[in-house]
Amino acid sequence: MQKNLYLNQKFTKFISNDNFEFDRSKILKILNSDLLEDAYKTISKWQKYQPTPLESLNKLSNELKLNNIFYKDESKRFGLKSFKALGGAYAVEQVSAGKKNVVVATATAGNHGKSVAWGAKRLGIACKIFISEFVSDTRANEMRKLGADVVQVKGNYENSLNECIKQSKKNGWEIVQDVAWENYLTVPKLTMAGYSVMIEEISKQTDQYITHIFLQAGVGGMASGVIAGVARYFKRIPKIIVIEPENADCVLKSIDAGKLTKVEIEKESIMGGMSCGDVSLVPWQILKNSVNNCISIPDEDIPLSVAMLAKGYFGDDKIIAGECSAPAVISLNVSCNNEQIKKDLELDMNSNVLLIGCEGDTDTKLYKELLSKGSEKLSNV
Repeated sequence: MQKNLYLNQKFTKFISNDNFEFDRSKILKILNSDLLEDAYKTISKWQKYQPTPLESLNKLSNELKLNNIFYKDESKRFGLKSFKALGGAYAVEQVSAGKKNVVVATATAGNHGKSVAWGAKRLGIACKIFISEFVSDTRANEMRKLGADVVQVKGNYENSLNECIKQSKKNGWEIVQDVAWENYLTVPKLTMAGYSVMIEEISKQTDQYITHIFLQAGVGGMASGVIAGVARYFKRIPKIIVIEPENADCVLKSIDAGKLTKVEIEKESIMGGMSCGDVSLVPWQILKNSVNNCISIPDEDIPLSVAMLAKGYFGDDKIIAGECSAPAVISLNVSCNNEQIKKDLELDMNSNVLLIGCEGDTDTKLYKELLSKGSEKLSNV
């Protein structure tokens, strides 16, 4: 492996959580064990269910002098190419409760909406999806192919969510959102429970104790769902490191301040699903004490990492990793190549690191652009 390719990868900020105190019982009061177990029992009975692969990035672990790097490849999830397939579709099934005359609605940056649309199609019910003007036509068309009525709203994600809430109240639609707000907590908990299925699978896929998990965060749903899964299914508690774009580091800022802190996003990140300015309420209850560290990264290294994963630089398998999967590898690289961070995280030859490859080429047009740009950089080395 050409070392200089990843030695030069950058991070923007790294912090430790002064309020860290991982408490299984507290976490499992927020997302209780019965709910997590029901999510697994329900989802594992769906047609074409199979655990997604837990790949070994053995070449990278040798370079970084770590025992193992495991990569949970969610590009293989139900043909939807994203971990989000576990959350939205499970929530749709629970909310609709067997009724066919229900209309479900959601606002999305892409993957959550696709899961809700797929879940509605599975059950034969109607689906309305609200997207911002920044969501690509490729993503919108993917949702339309699943039978959803997709409505584009002027402005950002927040505008699309407000329109979704307004129209749903007016028309009596059931909102299936992965973001929590005051008096809207149950459905986000359902989506998070769905995400915990990844950890149930991992607990059976390796007999190695995981020592570190690098978790991408937008509003915090996946990170907190995974942490709840850890509290329920793992015997030993690993270090939890949250990764965010430098311009949308709301979890980092909130943990640093010890309270929910909004980030005004001046420039949207290429890590679209992670480009969020607010931590969701339910995830925050879990994240505020369960995360050891936070790291933020710029966009610039995403194409190279996408290409290196695709071409088998990090392991024996070639992996299709989207713009929100690449940050997991980048954050591990920069952590291992910064002496102080490596020491703080206790990353060494005994470390078994888990990375969540949360999506594949969910936006095929963007993926091709990133792959092309990264491949060009590789060929110039």
